[in-house]
Amino acid sequence: MKKIIVVILVATTFISCKTYQTTPNNEQIIEETLEKWHKAAAEAKFDNYFSLMTDDAIFIGTDPTENWDRKAFESYSKPHFDKGKAWYFTTIERNIFIDESGKIAWFDELLDTQMKICRGSGILRKENGEWKIAHYVLSITIPNDNTNEVVKQKTKFDDALINTLKAKK
Repeated sequence: MKKIIVVILVATTFISCKTYQTTPNNEQIIEETLEKWHKAAAEAKFDNYFSLMTDDAIFIGTDPTENWDRKAFESYSKPHFDKGKAWYFTTIERNIFIDESGKIAWFDELLDTQMKICRGSGILRKENGEWKIAHYVLSITIPNDNTNEVVKQKTKFDDALINTLKAKK
């Protein structure tokens, strides 16, 4: 009799655990998508990395000239991935927001990188039931106390680029 009771208790416990399992929510799936994206870069897995982006994705890098559509970003990135070493970003902090439709999300994140702390921000779009990165902006963070020093270091470059861009208008 004791064996039957033990079997019933174990079976009931197992069944109740399965009943209460939850499916991941959008925020969890977005979190996983971003982590897979960063991991694919760290492991230099080109196809995995770009499969997590929309076909019309935009990537804005830390250099003011880095504003790429997906095709241009793939061209820039391919040699890095081919060397087996792209970039390695680990998440320190992330905030995720989802619109009412459940089809658009935006986020900001602090990252530990080879450039020290950087900020990433972007937009994801749900396509065919999957979250994909549609727009990403990577920025190097500068403590306010160091702003004047950094501005001095980049003034010559920025002034030349400003003049070039203004001349194109």
